[in-house]
Amino acid sequence: MSQLLSLPGRIVAHLRDVYYGWWVVAAVFVTMSTTAGIGFYNLSVLLGAFSDQRFDVSEVSGATATFFLASGFAGMAVGRLIEVYDARYVVAISGALGALVFAFVGSITEIWQLYLFYAVFGVLYAGCALVPGTTLVARWFARRRAVALSIASTGLSIGGIVFAPVSAWIIQTQGLTVAGHWLAIMFFIGVVPAALFVLRPSPQSMGLRIDGDPPLEDGEEEGPPDGVPMAFAVRSRFFIGVTAAYVFAMMSQVGALSHQFRLVSGREDAALAALAVSVLAASSIVGRLLGGVALSRLSIRAFTLAFMVLQALGLSAFAFAEGVVALMASSVLFGVTVGNILMLQPLLLGEAFGLRDYGRIFALSQLFGTVGVAAGPALVGVVYDLAGGYGPAYLTVAAGSMVAFTIFALSGPVGKASADYAQADVAEKA
Repeated sequence: MSQLLSLPGRIVAHLRDVYYGWWVVAAVFVTMSTTAGIGFYNLSVLLGAFSDQRFDVSEVSGATATFFLASGFAGMAVGRLIEVYDARYVVAISGALGALVFAFVGSITEIWQLYLFYAVFGVLYAGCALVPGTTLVARWFARRRAVALSIASTGLSIGGIVFAPVSAWIIQTQGLTVAGHWLAIMFFIGVVPAALFVLRPSPQSMGLRIDGDPPLEDGEEEGPPDGVPMAFAVRSRFFIGVTAAYVFAMMSQVGALSHQFRLVSGREDAALAALAVSVLAASSIVGRLLGGVALSRLSIRAFTLAFMVLQALGLSAFAFAEGVVALMASSVLFGVTVGNILMLQPLLLGEAFGLRDYGRIFALSQLFGTVGVAAGPALVGVVYDLAGGYGPAYLTVAAGSMVAFTIFALSGPVGKASADYAQADVAEKA
């Protein structure tokens, strides 16, 4: 009996010994699940409801692009804000205001109001989603950054699996006005408490060291964050290469994802298409977690190149897949790459340029990436119409993934920018 009574105490003692960075990862997981599920993945659900109930399809077609552009440009400001101010307050304020905006979604009756909602929410989404989340995880981890980011960013997929279906059900059964109120409450609860009570801006703010390393000896002081200044980083061949490669990689990925349901339902039926989407999401989660572990032992550059090729293979498989087995296998192969391709961008930039200006560097790269995200679905749709099927359309985005592979292969070694900056800094001081 005494052993059973002491079990809770032992658990509490063990939790106290856990490096606080893992609590930050857990909080980022929760905030990313919420922002991705109610924000990113839910946008198409909302647009469907608006087009069914209030506006023509042609009128709402540009709203998603408005969201991506607003969040992309706002990400640059967010990157700067979390360098100057405590990141948890930026996330909490953005989450609270985002929830407030969502509360009024049912009051939208004019098309300009819809576009204003998508633009304002896009700005607030940037303040509590990927840029602050990945920046915080990068600050708390170095050696285990890949594992930490893989766990935190899995929240993106979980959010799509959990929140988007719930939102669709509430809208269908209760209507847009009631759904807006419930989604606002869920958004607030999923972001604000985790930000205020768990997130912390850095290990140094709590008297800790990155990765939970032993404390410094008396008299020792930890230097400022290592890394390359933004002005130097953005002119480097590696930054330009990674950013350009991700325009094509994300164009291919998002374009294929947005049409997967229609492709599978056209070749089989809607029930199998829904299963294929779920299989892809599950594969994305498993692939991302396994990739985070594998990256601690493998070259990140070779790993990225390999997954760009695998993405091209997965998209090519979809182009020719007929029948249940082939469509499910294609969903698994492509799904494994989806999770890893998205996770690799912040890891590549963090390893190449360090933490000094990481938030703004990542935000700028993401801003250009929104061009690919916004163009992907339209590209697949245009090729589908011109060529008369999804085979040529998916081969087109497979080719886009190989373009990404080629550009990234030409971007040079991951650490070259840091080495060049260190050499230039030494020469300047001399």
